[in-house]
Amino acid sequence: MTFRLQEAPPGLILAGGQARRFGGADKALLPFAGALLIDQVLERFAPQVGALALSANGDAARFAAWRLPVLADAEPSRGPLSGILAGLYWAGRLGAGHLVSVPVDAPFLPQDLVPRLLLSAETAPDAPVLARTAEGLHPTFALWPTSAAPALSDFLASGASPRLRDFAASLGARYALFPVEAEFANLNTPDDLARAARDAV
Repeated sequence: MTFRLQEAPPGLILAGGQARRFGGADKALLPFAGALLIDQVLERFAPQVGALALSANGDAARFAAWRLPVLADAEPSRGPLSGILAGLYWAGRLGAGHLVSVPVDAPFLPQDLVPRLLLSAETAPDAPVLARTAEGLHPTFALWPTSAAPALSDFLASGASPRLRDFAASLGARYALFPVEAEFANLNTPDDLARAARDAV
């Protein structure tokens, strides 16, 4: 298998969950630093990938302004892994060998995320690569081989734990080390959002 770093893989923004701590609103559409949270993520992520799609359930029309494919989970949805599966099928139809995923609530994601993930994949291109810092693992920031789609479909159908890290480990996951924990900050509460917006100014 030839693996060429200059080929930017497609990217998937995981925006499928409802933010219960925000009153059930879409996190993607929350105001952030004079724009919306999704805009901040796109600004950092879009330059690193080729094609781009959103993983989101419900009415896709709410994302029409961004002119991106909106991929719904196959039912029954089992969380982010169901979004990853839809993304792998989409990336596979594009002829891509890999897909990069990020969450929509991470406005400071590394601007070298994709190059670092790709470098870690060079020795094992058929294994997932998950982001890691000295403080811990960040499995929603990951490089997934599109060849893993059948295994993921079986994994979800088996009733196994729907955690990304567990599925990735089952395929012999590799890990890319990143130096700055703050770049992976997730905004899970209104206080997190307000603090992050102040930091972005």
